[in-house]
Amino acid sequence: MSATRAEIVVVAMAEVFRGDGEIVASPMGLVPQLGAKLARLTFEPDLLLSDGEAYLLTADGVVEGWQPFRKVLDTVVPHGRRHVVMGANQIDRYGNQNISAIGDHARPKKQLLGVRGAPGNTVNHRTSYWVPRHSTRVFVDAVDVVSGVGYDNAAKAGASAQKYHDVHRVVSNLGVFDFGGPEHAMRAVALHPGVTRDEVTAATAFEIDFTGTGTSREPTAEQLRLIRDVLDPNRLRDKEVPA
Repeated sequence: MSATRAEIVVVAMAEVFRGDGEIVASPMGLVPQLGAKLARLTFEPDLLLSDGEAYLLTADGVVEGWQPFRKVLDTVVPHGRRHVVMGANQIDRYGNQNISAIGDHARPKKQLLGVRGAPGNTVNHRTSYWVPRHSTRVFVDAVDVVSGVGYDNAAKAGASAQKYHDVHRVVSNLGVFDFGGPEHAMRAVALHPGVTRDEVTAATAFEIDFTGTGTSREPTAEQLRLIRDVLDPNRLRDKEVPA
């Protein structure tokens, strides 16, 4: 049975956590949560899933540990033992993310969330991003406000900001991207089946490195069963990533 774009994206998001081992996963949003749970169920059994408040949960929601937010800040965040997946209203070629405001910070055209925990996340542990609609409004030449710290700004801040800095992946509805290009510029790791380089180029305000770009893998039969029957039987994924 062929997979939908949404199901391919969920698998791509699960792959973001491959190799993480026993660390706390903090996936924000539906697709990141589905990806983290799928990773836990299929190839990362030691991944710790947080409810974002005080508990560690299994993939089916059973409480398996207690971890109040203060403990997270004391024992997990400052030591690189967490992988957070955030959204991005803007992201640039070096991984700087904006969730704060659009336009001049002094007189913004649109006020957003504020920087929230993005600076601390990006300098303290692995961070990835989920963008459901890849466009030039999101993939910009320069972000209006730096919320999450990219590779160029981490380098400017010095060694203390680089110890655990690791902007790992950006997953969008078009493909998967990392920062393995020259000077940590964004690079296309894989495009989802049916997506062309021209589509990605037209939807990105800066030049993307396509060196070695592959194709996102499709779910296995077991992963499809888990996505459809266990993790998301109501098909909410299709509202976030239309076919």
